[in-house]
Amino acid sequence: MLGNKDAAANIAVKNLETAKKFYEDILGLTQVGAEGQELIVFKSGNSTINVYRSQYAGTNRATAVTWVVGGEMEGVVQHLKSKGVTFEHYDMPDMTREGDIHVAGTMKVAWFKDPDGNILNIVSG
Repeated sequence: MLGNKDAAANIAVKNLETAKKFYEDILGLTQVGAEGQELIVFKSGNSTINVYRSQYAGTNRATAVTWVVGGEMEGVVQHLKSKGVTFEHYDMPDMTREGDIHVAGTMKVAWFKDPDGNILNIVSG
């Protein structure tokens, strides 16, 4: 029933203005909607990301959003670093690390956090 419907990611934040600057200025997303001081909707490719104000911001200890960047992995990492993004490093089985990029076979992945500590990542595919 839902298999052919679009889905949206939802990310809890403490301060919408701080989040807006991060998601627009650092990640390059475009705001496409808002609900007062409670929610900002961003467009990312063909999807949307709902960033909403919540007292539970940053409590998720798992990845909240993944962007598939294909062969642009190294370039995207360098661009985000130039904008001040700090990448997370994890010890994971069967993965090595090349700088900020974790590698498992042909898959490359890099994790980073938004200002509230929500875990985000980019993956090669």
